Amino acid sequence: MNAINTSILDTLARIVGPSGLLGGSDMAPYLTDWRNLYSDGAALAVLRPASTQELSDCVKACVAAGVPMVPQGGNTSMVAGATPDASGRQIVISTQRMNRVRAIDTMDMTMVAEAGVILKTAQDVAREAGALFPLSLGAEGSATIGGVLSTNAGGNTTVRYGNARELMLGLEAVMPDGTIWNGLRRLRKDNTGYALRHLLVGAEGTLGFITAAALRLFPLPREEAVALAAVRDEEAALSLFRRFRDRDESAVRAFEYMSAGSMHLVLDHVPGATLPLAQRAGHYVLIDLASSRPGAELRALLEEVLAEAMEAGEVLDAALAESGAQRAAIWRLREEHPEGQKLAGASVKNDVSVPVSKVPEMIRRSSDALRALIPGSRPVPFGHMGDGNIHMNLAQPLDMDAKAFLERSHDIMDCVNEVVRELGGSFSAEHGIGRIKTDMMESWRGGAELAAMQAIKKALDPKGLFNPGKVLP
Repeated sequence: MNAINTSILDTLARIVGPSGLLGGSDMAPYLTDWRNLYSDGAALAVLRPASTQELSDCVKACVAAGVPMVPQGGNTSMVAGATPDASGRQIVISTQRMNRVRAIDTMDMTMVAEAGVILKTAQDVAREAGALFPLSLGAEGSATIGGVLSTNAGGNTTVRYGNARELMLGLEAVMPDGTIWNGLRRLRKDNTGYALRHLLVGAEGTLGFITAAALRLFPLPREEAVALAAVRDEEAALSLFRRFRDRDESAVRAFEYMSAGSMHLVLDHVPGATLPLAQRAGHYVLIDLASSRPGAELRALLEEVLAEAMEAGEVLDAALAESGAQRAAIWRLREEHPEGQKLAGASVKNDVSVPVSKVPEMIRRSSDALRALIPGSRPVPFGHMGDGNIHMNLAQPLDMDAKAFLERSHDIMDCVNEVVRELGGSFSAEHGIGRIKTDMMESWRGGAELAAMQAIKKALDPKGLFNPGKVLP
């Protein structure tokens, strides 16, 4: 290690103390991405500040030494947005020790949580106080508040509550020069110039490191009702969503689509997964209703709408949860789709979105195009039909080598993206850009939009030390 590296590490160690700086083999969990696509990550050190002031002091020291920094929360990025490169020059900054819920106010219906607070912990703290923090996603047991805001994560309840951006009122962050910006305002209305908080949300740590957030809370639901339905086809799934939306839009907490290809991988490979229907079908939807209104009668609403759809030939069969355990079992079928695909072999992820009305066409056209691209491959689409975000994934052919299949990843993504582009969609719906999709930014966001992003990056981070190699090409 050269003298410059030794000097910066000595300086950082003095700031964060012995437990705040990791090196050697202790760094291993921080150097590989969630999907293990980038296993060549290396780092000068892993830094674990315990406070915003410590992080600010560390950033100032790194900037002075010209050391690039990679922020990391729960390390659950699906696009390697929190993984260092192979140079060994970068420092990973983990927010694990910045994990306090600083305040909760059930009159304002707000919570102030530090960046390292695990999403599930934030949900539990809100519930203990008699409130709801509604952001929910598969990695909520590991993902952190800073991470979900940095990627503007969506998840299962976006159709009702919006993405992470809509659940954030204010931020605290360390900017690329090391200064602390305190924007932890808990205001519903604040019309005072540029909304810096919205610039940092979704920027994946390239413009500032989020250290805390003021979050919106909601009343706990008084009633919940969940069902799993087998439907005729993709159009029938969308028609069923419209039926529920037209009857009581405010009651629809989630509406999830699952193809036979993806559902059956769960049933065949995930221990304990059981289909609560008489037989397997070609398409499934999960309907989740919730309301804080007294006398919402969600069970009756669920039964009536499903009966109407059955009479119309859209719903083939349905199972209604009779208890909290049955609700959890139905939701488990949806949440285990990534695991089912993993256990079945290699798969390529396609996190895309289109206008809700175009979801059936996107699924059909993309599936046909993927089968033509790689004969024998298995389209396994699933996701958030209610907000237009479908994970248009592809599982490897049974007779194809996994490595050879994964080498076609960009061909597969391009194949799906051609359809998505024609339908007015986006090549990234909720996972972000990270390292994996930077090469797509020029063709999708080129011209004035990309030029503005690059100008903002240059203005705020002129040395390019905040999460380099992510988001921008």
